Amino acid sequence: MSGSERASALRAERLIGQLLTGVTYVSVALLLVGVGLLIAAGISPVSGGPGMDPGRLVSDLVGLKPAGFLWIGLLAVIAAPIARVTVALVAYVRDKDWLMVGVSSAILLVIATAIGSAIVSTV
Repeated sequence: MSGSERASALRAERLIGQLLTGVTYVSVALLLVGVGLLIAAGISPVSGGPGMDPGRLVSDLVGLKPAGFLWIGLLAVIAAPIARVTVALVAYVRDKDWLMVGVSSAILLVIATAIGSAIVSTV
């Protein structure tokens, strides 16, 4: 691996680390706000929690309802590894590391298949 390739890999790893750190902080903050709102409403955080309604997420956030904060926080937690693999895929394409492009693509395909299966099975 040449010096420029190492530098490129290091930049990609730093970007991935910053991405994961940022998403983690945002997720934890959203979940803490959601739990705080549950407690303020007199609802126990361990009593089951609100159902997911994608069409209401934004209005729940604006309306300071716990469901919006909890679900956006959980979705961010789920999105973090997907974003990590996607950023790595872009770096591998840029570096022309075709083996790792294939591996990253396969991982994203598995994740997409799992999400699709979950959506189909709940409908």
